[in-house]
Amino acid sequence: QVQLVESGGGFVQAGGSLRLSCAFSRPIFEFGVGAWYRQAPGKQRELVASIDKSGSTTYLDSVKGRFTISRDNAKNTINLQMNSLKPEDTGAYYCNVDALTSNWGAQRDNWGQGTQVTVSS
Repeated sequence: QVQLVESGGGFVQAGGSLRLSCAFSRPIFEFGVGAWYRQAPGKQRELVASIDKSGSTTYLDSVKGRFTISRDNAKNTINLQMNSLKPEDTGAYYCNVDALTSNWGAQRDNWGQGTQVTVSS
């Protein structure tokens, strides 16, 4: 089975930037919609941004203009550039892919293990 592997989380001061990356643990043929979710302590997981195969994107209102999601279909990665970070952006960030295909078959609703982002005021 193919797994999603996130990297790039960390601790940053308000106004700073971080770049999250999501890669696949094994080679894949293709993947569908890629997305980043986040979950703050005591809150529900929320969709931060998504990008489909054509490059069309959606964003949570509170991150519009500050975050940029991108994908590299050749390298099979999904990235989230986060600028002008605020303390309310703090949380565990999870990569999600709705579907992918590989030598090991088709997989649906794939999640990474999460990476922590902490923004201090």
